[in-house]
Amino acid sequence: MPRNQQIVLDNRPQGEAVASNFKLVATDTPELQDGQVLVRHHYLSLDPYMRGRMNESKSYAASQPLGEVMIGGTVGEVAESKHPKYAVGDKVVGMGGWQEYSVVNADQPGALRKVDTTHVPLSHYLGAVGMPGVTAWYGLVKIIAPKEGDTVVVSAATGAVGSAFAALAKARGCRAVGIAGGADKCKYAVEELGFDACIDYKQHSDVKAMSKALKEACPNGIDGYFENVGGWIMDAVMLRMNAFSRIALCGMIAGYDGAPLPMANPALMLINRMKVEGFIVSEHMEVWPDALKELGTLVGTGKLRPRETIAQGIAAAPEAFLGLLKGKNFGKQLVKLI
Repeated sequence: MPRNQQIVLDNRPQGEAVASNFKLVATDTPELQDGQVLVRHHYLSLDPYMRGRMNESKSYAASQPLGEVMIGGTVGEVAESKHPKYAVGDKVVGMGGWQEYSVVNADQPGALRKVDTTHVPLSHYLGAVGMPGVTAWYGLVKIIAPKEGDTVVVSAATGAVGSAFAALAKARGCRAVGIAGGADKCKYAVEELGFDACIDYKQHSDVKAMSKALKEACPNGIDGYFENVGGWIMDAVMLRMNAFSRIALCGMIAGYDGAPLPMANPALMLINRMKVEGFIVSEHMEVWPDALKELGTLVGTGKLRPRETIAQGIAAAPEAFLGLLKGKNFGKQLVKLI
């Protein structure tokens, strides 16, 4: 059986996450039992939620155990199978973690899913046509629930979730406005992702400046907001929200290092009778088939053109992950493992 390189969580961060929180180890892959599949991972997904799992504090999911392989989505191909539904060479998506191989109990619901790479590249099943894309779909369709002509805004607009947001919003007749860091990202958001406007938070770096920029980009106010960041950006958006507006609360990356995030003016939620709803997309598996069908069609027809940042080799995963937390990635952050 092949040797398997893995990244485990060696110790918990004290404040900001650092490379020494992780450790590279190697082990032999075990012999397969009946019903199991050996998957050779081609790509590993790096996502902001992983930072929260590194902490020991109470959250919506269990903390990442110390000394165990870091959690993470993977795509790859079946290298060996003792399950009748999976053949060697099948392309699959699962939660294989930060490692080169995984042994999967294929009868476990949701553990493994075969994918078709005819029109959608394998790597996109970790981004636009995977968990991040479905996250954008759920927040927009089920929480913001926009009407034609509504103005919707998303922070981290060129990340894996934000990238899918514009195409989904435009398909519903909305004005889509993004918030991203840097002129290049904002240019990509407008010219390739289809946003009507994109605001560079590096050029509008406080609540007052961001609120002014949002007023110009959203002359009719904001009907729906998809939140990935929190902090002062959320405070600025709140000032521009319309009556009966909706906020889909997906991520609060500004607070992932452990310090609480104060909110400047929570009374705006009452004044504007806002609906604010947090969600975790894995708790809504019933929407995945419809969401993946729409996302796959958008990618296949060229209406959604996601960009990827790719690190090479499992050893590169920790630094790539730390870069993601600082916004150094452009689009979906992946690690190529073959």
